[in-house]
Amino acid sequence: MREERGRGKREEGRGTAGRRAGSSAMAGIALVAAVMLGGCSLVGGSRDPATIYAPTVMPAPDPAWPALDWQLSISRPEASRVVGATRIAVRPVPGELQVYKGALWAKAPDEQLQDALLREFEASGKLKAVARQGSGMASDHRIELDLRRFDADYAGNAVPSATIEVGAMLLGSENRGVIASRAFAQAVPAAGTDPAQVSAAFGQALQAIAHDIAGWTLIEGQRLKDSGNSAPSRPQAPPR
Repeated sequence: MREERGRGKREEGRGTAGRRAGSSAMAGIALVAAVMLGGCSLVGGSRDPATIYAPTVMPAPDPAWPALDWQLSISRPEASRVVGATRIAVRPVPGELQVYKGALWAKAPDEQLQDALLREFEASGKLKAVARQGSGMASDHRIELDLRRFDADYAGNAVPSATIEVGAMLLGSENRGVIASRAFAQAVPAAGTDPAQVSAAFGQALQAIAHDIAGWTLIEGQRLKDSGNSAPSRPQAPPR
């Protein structure tokens, strides 16, 4: 183990809980035990009690965004086992990934991103309806997300920044054509090195990136509407 800059410690290694079946079940057991018993140790970790962090995300939609007569679904973001883990990842130096000792996310990062984006759209009131993919709602369009980074990155500084990187694709549901795609990134410096301060920075980063993705989606939808197309055309086979 290594001493963390400032208060608290980091534990080397990869996150031990993913979002998928099997590893996610073990994470659920660890979370429940930590919350109910307090002094229980993490699976494969130390005997210190775990603290559960749930970043606060406050939607801040832009009233100037265009309104669309769409029913939009949001897919659960794709994420690697490490990025999507409930352990809170930290990069003390470039190329080295560790986790905060005795600290867990209440929800996996991919769930946090999906929740933040859903709430941003709901608060905007700019869509006919919005829901998670698989909710049963018949959607006109959908957003697919690729969560590429969700870690506290020191990047040579005294305090880390909550760093989130996401790839987004806006698609038409009928023919699966891609309307638009773009990469998004946010890095919000934490007020200090304590995991609670890092969690607060992640709340700000989530809000900012959800705002960016929602605004981009609505603007691209308006551009599609102005072009006279309700959905992208099917890709044509290349000429022989």
